Amino acid sequence: MNILLASSEVVPFAKTGGLADVCGALPGEIERLGHNISVIMPAYSAIYQTGSRIETLDAILEIPLGKQIIEGRLLRSKLPGTGVTVYFVDHPEYFDRPQLYGELGQDYPDNSERFTFFCRSVLEAIRVLDLKTDLIHCNDWQTGLIPALLRCEYQLNPMYERIVSLLTIHNMAYQGSFWHWDMLLTGLDWQFFNWQQMEHFGRLNLLKTGIAFADAINTVSPTYASEIQRPEQGCGLEGVLQHRANVLSGILNGIDTGVWNPAIDAYLPAHFSGPANGETTVSESDLEAKRICKIRLQSDLQLATEANTPLIGIVGRLASQKGWSLILPVMRNWLANTDAQWVILGTGDPDYHHVLTALERQFPHKLSVTLGFSNELAHRIEAASDIFLMPSEYEPCGLNQMYSMAYGTIPVVRRTGGLADTVVDTTPETIQQKTAKGFVFDEFTGAAMERALRKAVRMYVEERETWTQLMSTGMSHDWSWSASAKQYCELYETTIRNGCQSEAVS
Repeated sequence: MNILLASSEVVPFAKTGGLADVCGALPGEIERLGHNISVIMPAYSAIYQTGSRIETLDAILEIPLGKQIIEGRLLRSKLPGTGVTVYFVDHPEYFDRPQLYGELGQDYPDNSERFTFFCRSVLEAIRVLDLKTDLIHCNDWQTGLIPALLRCEYQLNPMYERIVSLLTIHNMAYQGSFWHWDMLLTGLDWQFFNWQQMEHFGRLNLLKTGIAFADAINTVSPTYASEIQRPEQGCGLEGVLQHRANVLSGILNGIDTGVWNPAIDAYLPAHFSGPANGETTVSESDLEAKRICKIRLQSDLQLATEANTPLIGIVGRLASQKGWSLILPVMRNWLANTDAQWVILGTGDPDYHHVLTALERQFPHKLSVTLGFSNELAHRIEAASDIFLMPSEYEPCGLNQMYSMAYGTIPVVRRTGGLADTVVDTTPETIQQKTAKGFVFDEFTGAAMERALRKAVRMYVEERETWTQLMSTGMSHDWSWSASAKQYCELYETTIRNGCQSEAVS
């Protein structure tokens, strides 16, 4: 197969979230399975900060945008550690900016124009570079126009008539919604601006456009694929998703085990690897190495260096979606009344910043808060923590719960999206079957979260043998991209075999 993966961000060249991690890890795995895959993304100024060799190609793109013709260039590099070619669409006026999508909490006002240009550039790059392409793998709203252009405009060109499209939805909350006059920028006929295809409550919606026109759709966990077809998680697009349910599926993300692996992690003061071949539980030396990671982190963050005190880790955005309305009341009570420590890394809502820094001043030996992001500290928190708390309101897939289990840290999560698909709740039955991996609660309430957290702490303190079994089960699981990549290849093959299944063009 010949695959072209289009994304607005790809690790290590540019990143704002999990989208970049997926699009940076999946292509290498697809290549290892014997397929030809290339990646295309915008040429942000950040791409030059990676140290990768980037060459300028002779190819010039002439892109119609409304009544204008905008020129762009193509650059080329390699995805580090692979043979995968990465193409960059270069137009400094659109992409040479401090951030990818906006600044100071505001989106760039011309985002519709920027990513319409990118979508058309992806399709033109196929022609200019003579890229053999069976399927274009689109990702999120920034590439949502590609399936529509492919079906409504490019299908008449013999070079494109057999190309099919797959749209992966990483988060339904981000949809690329713009005023209706931006329809003129797309170059598509106004007939497509209707409630079944590109229009949503009077606005141009690029995620809806991709859903309506793509030959296949998937999202980043099986549970999330089901959830987004209901009003609670569909973000207003559940109707069009229900209509396309026959081509909608879910594939769990994996993690990059070349980076997230406690046996080789360069950020850790001691290494551990989980059960070896033939063993059923982590060794005493592994437990000692994890204890060293914990003591060192406690010391460096000026927490009380107490190896037996439960350490609860949280890494991620300080946003309501991540459950902070549940966490803060419980944390206040626990800091005053419970023998447990908290370590937090993240940034987000300024109100949460103020509350957390005040609590840290009040309880400096029980709470450490780092506002911002540090890759090194993220790795160290995963390795040192006993419990990782992730009470998300919704979570399309989630990676931190998988990082945690790979590092012998027990997750406490809400049953939603990818959290439901990856964390097996601890019950008498799952303990006996040795399938338990964490603690799961259902209701999005502080009381439900606290019950699960207390259950976890009680087991950590009183049932260490069972706790070690949970660690062993999580560390023994294959969290790598290999299984997910095989599922993507199957989806690619099915989509290509079925050909153009879109019902969007009458």
